[in-house]
Amino acid sequence: MDKDLGRLLYDYLLDAGMADGLAAYINLFVLLIVVLILVLLLDVLIWKILRGLSVRLARKSKNNFDNFLVTHRVPRYVAHVVPLTILLEFVPVAFEDFDYAEMIALKTIKILFVLLVLIIFRKFFQSVNGYLKTRPKFKDKPINSYVQVFMIFAWIVGILTIFAIVTGTTVWKFFTALGAASAVVLLIFKDSILGLVASIQVTINDMVRIGDWITFEKYGADGDVVEISLATVKVRNFDMTITTIPTYALISDSFKNWRSMQVSGGRRIKRSLIIRQKSIRFLTEEEVEKLKKIQLVEAYIGARNEQIKAYNQDNKINKELLVNGRNLTNFGVFRKYVTTYLEGHSAINKSMTLMVRQLQPTPQGIPLEIYAFSSDKRWENYEYVMADIFDHLLAALPYFSLELFELPVTKDFVPVEEDEPKS
Repeated sequence: MDKDLGRLLYDYLLDAGMADGLAAYINLFVLLIVVLILVLLLDVLIWKILRGLSVRLARKSKNNFDNFLVTHRVPRYVAHVVPLTILLEFVPVAFEDFDYAEMIALKTIKILFVLLVLIIFRKFFQSVNGYLKTRPKFKDKPINSYVQVFMIFAWIVGILTIFAIVTGTTVWKFFTALGAASAVVLLIFKDSILGLVASIQVTINDMVRIGDWITFEKYGADGDVVEISLATVKVRNFDMTITTIPTYALISDSFKNWRSMQVSGGRRIKRSLIIRQKSIRFLTEEEVEKLKKIQLVEAYIGARNEQIKAYNQDNKINKELLVNGRNLTNFGVFRKYVTTYLEGHSAINKSMTLMVRQLQPTPQGIPLEIYAFSSDKRWENYEYVMADIFDHLLAALPYFSLELFELPVTKDFVPVEEDEPKS
């Protein structure tokens, strides 16, 4: 800007006989008022132009990225750039007679310019983050972590630039001094650095995505991941509480991710019935005939019983005692009944593992484990299916003369009558 133009009022006041110092102050005051008004008008004008362009682009564009830019007011902050630049050029003209004030004004405007650039970067990347979350490909990716990492470096550079402006030195000197103080910096930003490394490893190894159901017993987390940031992972538990987990804990500690179950064909049912050992026995002929009335095992008992009789006859087995030769047991028939029942259950995925197995005996009894997969993986329906299966099996146990183990209660004990005292 022409300095002679900025001194027109000053020269006029001198010609009118005003003192030199007073004329300089009045000239400065008037120039500042005029320029500030022009800058504000220019700021509003540029904002209206950018807003009009944004609306036109929004109508023509096929994606909604520009909507996020407008939501985060990126065009509004960009509109401040030109007025600030003009203000920066105007300062030497207005403060020609005030060197110290000129230096203060220039540094203030430069600092404001640096802060404005940082704000524009932050708003722009918030818009990018919001837009990417609407894309299926990036919906479950921890974009927040990378935005936070970039902003950390941006703020470091910005703060160093501000220090350089205030002290009148170059930014490179601050970077040199920063190298000497790297140990302190590493200590201050330890969690951020660990979080950055963890975020990269989590993303590369695809360990956790937004929306995954994870169980992290150490932190009491059991629910869906709702946010992955640089320092923390937020989990919304099923009781609607929020658990915050350090990001680096995902690679340093063990946790359970249920994603593979959710994308598979079923959800596992693994539960045991503990059978009292004393209730397990060989079946007599009368009992075998009685169990043939149970339709699910009728064919099995008939075929198996014929095989056993043929074997015992061929080997001349003495069947006066049931323990001799081969025999059907109530436990074995019940195990076959459970297998057949599960194979015919409409809620069980038949293409996945289906097994009814006997586990190692325990002091309480012999566990009969049901290992199968529910076709419906939704929690409420899964629990309903599992309860429906075990309701039936618990009710079916007495038909096979089997008993379930449970701790005795007071009414199970029969009091012993004492002998009457002798007279």
